[in-house]
Amino acid sequence: MDKNANIVNLIVDGKEIKASEGANLLRVCLDNEIYVPNLCYLKEMEHPPASCRLCFVAIEGYPQPVTSCTEVVREGMVVMTDTPEVRRLQKSAFELLLSVRRISFCKTCIANKRCGLQKIARFLGVKLRVAHLNRIDVDREVDHTHPYLDYDPDKCVLCERCIFVCGNINKTPMLSLAHRGLNTSVTFFESAAILENSCKGCGACVEICPVGALTLKSHNKVTG
Repeated sequence: MDKNANIVNLIVDGKEIKASEGANLLRVCLDNEIYVPNLCYLKEMEHPPASCRLCFVAIEGYPQPVTSCTEVVREGMVVMTDTPEVRRLQKSAFELLLSVRRISFCKTCIANKRCGLQKIARFLGVKLRVAHLNRIDVDREVDHTHPYLDYDPDKCVLCERCIFVCGNINKTPMLSLAHRGLNTSVTFFESAAILENSCKGCGACVEICPVGALTLKSHNKVTG
């Protein structure tokens, strides 16, 4: 809680909470042990991308649920995180996300047991293999072009966490999003020589990835 900010009172799921005025609503929920599904949010983000469309909540006076990561706290706000409409939207968004991801190899995935998808699936009571949705197959191969990293676009949820963290470290991110629609993926933005110098001993993007889409090459180890 920001000691220099005005303190306001709000209610989330019937729980009275004090928070800094203007604080990010999703962060306030999480800080008060009220879990809201999310993949793309980091507390350091000034303008969250809201790309995963999972952190829906209902706010009194709003005509429909909204993404909590794009809302700020104000005095008297009444928030509900578990209404039937909120859960319907969250489950629909999550199932659509799963329909274009390859999640058949959890046991051999580096993110197994700490995967953001597994956590959300358990919370929402949704299976990782959604029977009523046909998987959308897109021809995407693992990118081995980076000197230290491998990128699997079929696991990637396009949360942009890696791009944000890389940008914070390097001022100019070495990663960016490329292509459109179902072919959207993370790409290595700079030349191999620049990546060699900037990425050696880092691995921050690997650590922040919630699904194991970015991994260190087997012969490279983070030394920092």
